[in-house]
Amino acid sequence: MEISPLFKFIAEVKCRRYNTEELRRIREIVFSHKFKRQEVRISNSLKQLFPKPVLEDIFFFKKILQSIDDPVCRDFFTLGLMKAAEMSSYIYRDGAVVKALKDKPRVPSLRKAFRRVVNAMIKDVERLPLTDARAEIWLGDARRMKFIQDDYVDAVITSPPYLNKIEYTKCYWPEYELFLPNAGPAGLRSYIGVRPHEIDYGEYLGDLPVAAYLYFEDMEMALSEIYRVLTDGGKVAMVVGGGVFPNKVIEVDVAIAEVAERVGFNVDLIMAVGRRAATTRRVVKIGETRESVIFLSK
Repeated sequence: MEISPLFKFIAEVKCRRYNTEELRRIREIVFSHKFKRQEVRISNSLKQLFPKPVLEDIFFFKKILQSIDDPVCRDFFTLGLMKAAEMSSYIYRDGAVVKALKDKPRVPSLRKAFRRVVNAMIKDVERLPLTDARAEIWLGDARRMKFIQDDYVDAVITSPPYLNKIEYTKCYWPEYELFLPNAGPAGLRSYIGVRPHEIDYGEYLGDLPVAAYLYFEDMEMALSEIYRVLTDGGKVAMVVGGGVFPNKVIEVDVAIAEVAERVGFNVDLIMAVGRRAATTRRVVKIGETRESVIFLSK
């Protein structure tokens, strides 16, 4: 289950079965077309992120892909075009901000990048065959899983948004505007700890900033739902990262483990898998933060 329409789309493409001979046949048709200039209607902000010829190529290939009858194959090539578009852009993602790196050395042509990406994707399909399992990807919110019945799921593997790190909800707006214009990330603004009308970074509740308080409040809602849908003896593996604020580092793994116990889980293990220096204003070290995997059982 994924809150982001973009990541849901990517997951769906990666979990499907494909006929590689059909993919190769469509590939040859797609790249046999000679370029025809298309009308490019986009925001000025998006225009700053691409050379003009690349934008024209993107819209040219988008029109060709729309003519692919099989939606499964159409999505496959659309994901390839997304990746190629990023490779042929000035895009530089700096946290939650998308910047135009105009001095980027030699932006590749879109057509060449697209063909290279598609070839690699087809090879991946052949090299990494899927097992005989059915995958369903849902667009949804882990705090509200009413469409899943009680005691239904044997295992949960998840990585909720990291505390005070929400860039994945904001920095993919170019992909939404170019490829998913009707499925923007608006709903993400209310996701874990991201409720701007309730947050005042100058206000603290005890030892917790308001943003952290809201985050753990949301995590308790999500963990309660996970506990409800999990079978007895079911397992959870949850990847979390520490929270960095201007004057302190919050040990998120320990705090979430306490929340999980309050919900009813047994905390089997907290495994630190990465550490890094925590800084404020990018230069002043205020401590160390870690990335951890929390293992829970019901």
